[in-house]
Amino acid sequence: QVQLVESGGGLVQPGGSLRLSCTASGNIFRIVNMGWYRQAPGKQREFVADGGWTDGSTDYADSVKGRFTISIDNAKNTVYLQMNSLKPEDTAVYYCSCPTYDYHYWGQGTQVTVSS
Repeated sequence: QVQLVESGGGLVQPGGSLRLSCTASGNIFRIVNMGWYRQAPGKQREFVADGGWTDGSTDYADSVKGRFTISIDNAKNTVYLQMNSLKPEDTAVYYCSCPTYDYHYWGQGTQVTVSS
């Protein structure tokens, strides 16, 4: 099993920045990649970004390209999502995503609210 602990959400004004963190523990050798999804009220969960656990690859949703940056620190078993130039439409619960060879694990979710 893999356990995920998220942190870093909060309230920020439009144009501001936040950094989310998600630390994995347990059977990390089965991890394929790590990333982030989000779910706004009344909407389906959507892909935000992910990164390969060992190969350095990254992928982003078109809506966040150029504003969000995902990075993985393998020494700390942690994935980060640096979010800049935040917009009100980025408001959502952000979930850490961790697909492994056996199962797809999810974090507990952290609220990001972009509002003036």
